[in-house]
Amino acid sequence: MTKGDPLDDWLSSQPAKVHLRSKRLMDVVRDAYPIGVPALIMKSQTDRLGSSGGYAFHLGTPDDVLRRICSWLLTHGSDDILSQLIRDLWIRNGREDVALAALLLANVQNDDTVWIRLAQMIHSRSPAEALLLSIEECFRAKHAGPNEVLLLEWCSLSTAHAHLALLTAHADWIRSKRPEISNPLREAIEAIQYPDGDSLLRRIRDQMLES
Repeated sequence: MTKGDPLDDWLSSQPAKVHLRSKRLMDVVRDAYPIGVPALIMKSQTDRLGSSGGYAFHLGTPDDVLRRICSWLLTHGSDDILSQLIRDLWIRNGREDVALAALLLANVQNDDTVWIRLAQMIHSRSPAEALLLSIEECFRAKHAGPNEVLLLEWCSLSTAHAHLALLTAHADWIRSKRPEISNPLREAIEAIQYPDGDSLLRRIRDQMLES
């Protein structure tokens, strides 16, 4: 007898009605994260990574498993429910939640809304890695980068939004072969509040402004 795939078996066993409510899907995907993952072996390491990264939990679920869960959700869910699920996952703030939300965001939203939707979700405690995950998936899904007007608007909002502007502008800048930065954007990037000492954000700023 051929042994089935544990994750596929689990997802296939879920009734169709789970796709009608975001809260129910939250429980399903949380149960799906550790299926087939040697969680006990990785537990001490993932606990430390979760704590240091500011996440509610970090189970060590690999990227390919998260993509399979995302594919299952996209196949069976409606855009309205999945849009709510994205926000609920972001709020719960497990490392897997944020990565899955990034995958869903990039595939559910269109070019006109994807960056606005991302900006609506972030808050002052959003880890930089969470922003980077979302930005990477949006570009991987072939979304065009946000225009300069939107980037400047983010820079004038909270510090978290300004950091989102910096990280997104940098990712788009790299993909565009490092073009010259306009004076308004350069001034906005210089005015952002940065963590003290050496940091990823400061290094990104310096790379853009010193090019």
